[in-house]
Amino acid sequence: MRGGSSAARRGCRRTRRRATWGRGYGRGSGGRPPRSPGTEPRGGPPPYGPGPVRAGPASAPGPSVFSPVPSRSVPGPGEPRARSRFPGAGEWGGRTPGRARARGVTPVTRIVIIGGGPGGYEAALVAAQLGAEVTVVDCDGLGGASVLTDCVPSKTLIATAEVMTNFDSSHEELGIIVADDTPHIEQAARIVGVDLGKVNRRVKRLALAQSHDITASVTRAGARVMRGRGRLEGGQALDGSRKVVVTAADGSEETLTADAVLIATGGHPREIPDARPDGERILNWTQVYDLDELPAELIVVGSGVTGAEFAGAYQALGSRVTLVSSRDRVLPGEDPDAAAVLEDVFRRRGMNVMARSRAQSAKRVGDRVEVTLADGRVITGTHCLMAVGAVPNSAGMGLEEAGIKLTESGHIWTDKVSRTTAPGVYAAGDVTGVFALASVAAMQGRIAMYHFLGDAVTPLNLKTVSSNVFTDPEIATVGYTQADVDGGVIEARVVKLPLLRNPRAKMQGIRDGFVKIFCRPGTGIVVGGVVVAPRASELIHPISIAVDNNLTVEQIANAFTVYPSLSGSIAEVARQLQSRKATGGA
Repeated sequence: MRGGSSAARRGCRRTRRRATWGRGYGRGSGGRPPRSPGTEPRGGPPPYGPGPVRAGPASAPGPSVFSPVPSRSVPGPGEPRARSRFPGAGEWGGRTPGRARARGVTPVTRIVIIGGGPGGYEAALVAAQLGAEVTVVDCDGLGGASVLTDCVPSKTLIATAEVMTNFDSSHEELGIIVADDTPHIEQAARIVGVDLGKVNRRVKRLALAQSHDITASVTRAGARVMRGRGRLEGGQALDGSRKVVVTAADGSEETLTADAVLIATGGHPREIPDARPDGERILNWTQVYDLDELPAELIVVGSGVTGAEFAGAYQALGSRVTLVSSRDRVLPGEDPDAAAVLEDVFRRRGMNVMARSRAQSAKRVGDRVEVTLADGRVITGTHCLMAVGAVPNSAGMGLEEAGIKLTESGHIWTDKVSRTTAPGVYAAGDVTGVFALASVAAMQGRIAMYHFLGDAVTPLNLKTVSSNVFTDPEIATVGYTQADVDGGVIEARVVKLPLLRNPRAKMQGIRDGFVKIFCRPGTGIVVGGVVVAPRASELIHPISIAVDNNLTVEQIANAFTVYPSLSGSIAEVARQLQSRKATGGA
């Protein structure tokens, strides 16, 4: 028979249960098993002891990603208590320490997000799900430039160009006959044409629909959306809060109080002083969707991702394109083998690619545009698209006055959990200059909210980010690059397999592209990859999973693939790397 009183035995059981809660989980999880991101908090307090340890900003970024967070004071007797405006957050909303929860009162954590792009609206969804009171301040429409003027519109335009390219390049080889009554002497003319006005109307319609869907999703989660421009006012108050002043279009102002602020204001097209866009003949990438007619002769200045994508798209739609590149090759920041394939495709399809040619000015002369190069040469066309980079939207927001460090380019400095140098202020997206991708912006925003609101968080790891250039063929990459291997950053084995050997590629008339994988020489762990192919953005995913989960080439080689399929080339590259590892080859 067990000795001791029943109260003592209950105490022992309590001790064992408390030990079970605290075993094996990090401080950010408060001794509980980490929840899946995006799920509602468990109802009620833990069985014993206070609520979870809350992670938040320190006075300055330090080696640890966890530090205490200031919380709003619990209202006293007779003081007004604002009821949460959204369901599922308890009687008063928000997360709470155990003592306040035991009294039935929950302080609301107030989050203000300036900017409604991917970093902003994804952060809003996470913060609302975790019980915060969220306000999103945006001046253009949720989705930001990514949805309204950049990613969604450009990829919609490219989708039309892709259909035309696929048809033009392979219909004869695939045996497709087009009934055409064009006189024989004019048979060299294109069989297929495009109504650019109709294409652009569809582009704008889809972008607005996507923005409305995002707005509905954010408001349905319980966040407030305000139309206007936000700026920080002064420093941090004694209770840790900050003031955000919102200026509406009519000039009226409203001041918001926030326990944490996320800045996700994105960027805008960079302009050359002597090549200012006029919206008609000289354009930036936000203005091309106002064109009703296809440019007959388009000069694209800039051979980075944006320039290459638009140059390829308009060439496919039927414009005569000249691509002006100040570097030795197209896409200087991408894999050199991939860039060489794309440049060869561009030239073969009739594009005039001018390497090592820096544009100095562009001016409109009647219905034409003259672009003057640094060496004095002048090229002319009917239209000119300036794609020379982006500038962060960080000016006029009171950032430096609030203690936020900016880089020389105007970007906001952040650490791996999106903290700035000002306590309680986070940043995400293109305004940080970390990686100009919508997926990275969204992850930065989610990480910021998980961190401030005390949920389990994994710091941003750029070596697991997959990206894609939406040219034809597409170029998708993930992990370490060829430049990293050549520069000695990492030791890796490399195998590249052309798609010409792939049976499905032969069936579809695909002649350009390859699969390349990098793996560690000793373990065979996959550390990076490149895919150049139609729909490379889809094919990169298995390599991305391998990089993120430290899978080996053996594991990829042993997984079944469909025959015939383009993904079969990924397995074949893995098998070649596996055999080289077994034989000790380079």
